[in-house]
Amino acid sequence: MSSRFWLADAPLVLASGSATRRVLLEGAGLPVTVRPADLDERAIEAPLRAAREAPSVVAAHLARAKAMTVAKSHPGQLVLGADQVLALGEDLFAKPTSSEAARAHLVRLSGKTHTLSSAVCLVRDDAVLFDTVAEARLTMRSLSEPFLDAYLAAEGSAVCASVGAYRLEGLGIQLFTRIEGDHATVLGLPLLDLLPALRQLGYLLG
Repeated sequence: MSSRFWLADAPLVLASGSATRRVLLEGAGLPVTVRPADLDERAIEAPLRAAREAPSVVAAHLARAKAMTVAKSHPGQLVLGADQVLALGEDLFAKPTSSEAARAHLVRLSGKTHTLSSAVCLVRDDAVLFDTVAEARLTMRSLSEPFLDAYLAAEGSAVCASVGAYRLEGLGIQLFTRIEGDHATVLGLPLLDLLPALRQLGYLLG
């Protein structure tokens, strides 16, 4: 199916190890080669956090850094960098590193509305061809301790795979009362912005 829509000779290089992003891209008819960027994301974030940059700015910097890093080893190919930042007010969240950290995340988010900033950046060689950030707002219901126990036990290590400790395409949907923003943006890839850009650049069938 991919070859019917993708016009380039080589597949899109995804500079992210996210299985969800790969599934989204392949589901949209794009052939994908996964090459996660090897960089220290926290080191890139640190000065941006210190300068109190907006979450969208942090996400955009990370997406661009990933794409630029991977593009160096894939000359002539189109590379997609992507990143997502979760903000609760002025506080930015990183992926939890343990079940205990995930519980702490969820306790803080419980009963509140947080924002997800999902950034993408398209790079070929050393040129940025397109970048954008889309946002979604998610309101979490108040979570009981028994529910948290059951949820964390059921999700296991998966709670450490996303910045909010939830997978909206799975049990994570039980956490929310309201979601404002398109589904792909919530999952970390603003396809409704990315696909038109790929068409305009001549990579996708119009």
